[in-house]
Amino acid sequence: MTRIALINPNWNFDGSIYFGCRSPHLPLELGISEHYLKAAGHKTLLLDAHMFDLSLAEIEVELRAFQPDLIVLTTAPTYLFWRCAPPELRVPQELAIAVRDLAPTLIAVGPHGSTTPRTTLRKLGADIVVMGECEQSLLRLANGERDFAGLCFADGSSVRVNGGPQAVSFTDQPPLQWPYEMIRRHDHHHHRFEAEPKGPGAEVEASRGCPYHCTFCAKDNFRNAYRRRPAAIILEEIDDLRAQGIEYLYFIDEIFLPNPELLQGLTTRGLKFGVQTRIDLWKPEMLKLLGRAGCVSIEAGIESLTVEGRAALAKNCKMSTDQLADRLVEARRHVPFVQANLIEVPEDDDPVVQRWRRRMQDAGVWANDPVPLYPYPGSPDYRKLWGEPDDFAWERAHQHYLALFDQFSDVQDSRPVPLRELELEVAP
Repeated sequence: MTRIALINPNWNFDGSIYFGCRSPHLPLELGISEHYLKAAGHKTLLLDAHMFDLSLAEIEVELRAFQPDLIVLTTAPTYLFWRCAPPELRVPQELAIAVRDLAPTLIAVGPHGSTTPRTTLRKLGADIVVMGECEQSLLRLANGERDFAGLCFADGSSVRVNGGPQAVSFTDQPPLQWPYEMIRRHDHHHHRFEAEPKGPGAEVEASRGCPYHCTFCAKDNFRNAYRRRPAAIILEEIDDLRAQGIEYLYFIDEIFLPNPELLQGLTTRGLKFGVQTRIDLWKPEMLKLLGRAGCVSIEAGIESLTVEGRAALAKNCKMSTDQLADRLVEARRHVPFVQANLIEVPEDDDPVVQRWRRRMQDAGVWANDPVPLYPYPGSPDYRKLWGEPDDFAWERAHQHYLALFDQFSDVQDSRPVPLRELELEVAP
């Protein structure tokens, strides 16, 4: 039996270009890993320092009492944000320094190590970096294995990278159960705008990956291939969350595709929920069922208003811009909040974009001011610019981004700073 501490850091995004949500969410990758570790007979401690607002000193107290053999920390706040993680490793670095001597082995999981394992190993001073989806790799490490594909670790004076990022089957993932206190504290309802929260929220994963390969999406090294859990298993997990008092859940799926069995099941649960999807994949009758099932928030990736712009982003969209607009308006008939996501691309003329935004807003659909695109290491856009990511990939992408844009979206820090100012300095 191995004693494993799984830690979600207490995130702070000051000075970051990070445009993901800053509120605490369920650390799904750690929760799923804990389920498999417990089932195999290992002793676990899940510390969500973000949800419980734990200081480094408080984390240290918990670890000293638990006396772990392995400490696992993640470099992004929950699976929902692996594909748009904060580029800097400042918060995981501070945590790694604080816990480094409290267990024989320190392990890092997350998008950074999946894409640039050597850099992440060095910056965090970790013993092992797990590449890709981490659930089964953590179980193998707890079982005592040390030399299998999907790991990066020091080997004498050199660093070994064994194989590439790994994926799990996911379709056999059982219903997750979360501690009552964690759910009670989860007062954030992700991307919900039509009503104030009255009870706790939660995040659920119905599917993983995406069948599309848009150039801006950093998913090639994790959560890439599309997989879907059986609807009955998802509904069982949701029923457990209902019993814990939640009133809202958010499906973190990269792309929430039409799933009549799941939606029919949700119609009888009386819950509200939000999704991210592509509106061109939903027919009017399915949008009606989506609303009847309880959906109150749709975030739909339109990205560009021109055929050329969508083609440049490899959206593989069969609809025209007018057809997309009509489908968004149709969705709004059934769902109280519908957002059309736009990205800043050279093919789109700004006055045209602003007119389209006003037209959508008049129809009740919110369209954001186009967001400057960050060339995440691991995304096709990064490879088009510089090839495969190397040890300076994050610094290169960050420098390029700050040089290219002098205005940022309203969900970003207004004065993001260079990566070298955000991270702790380590030896090359």
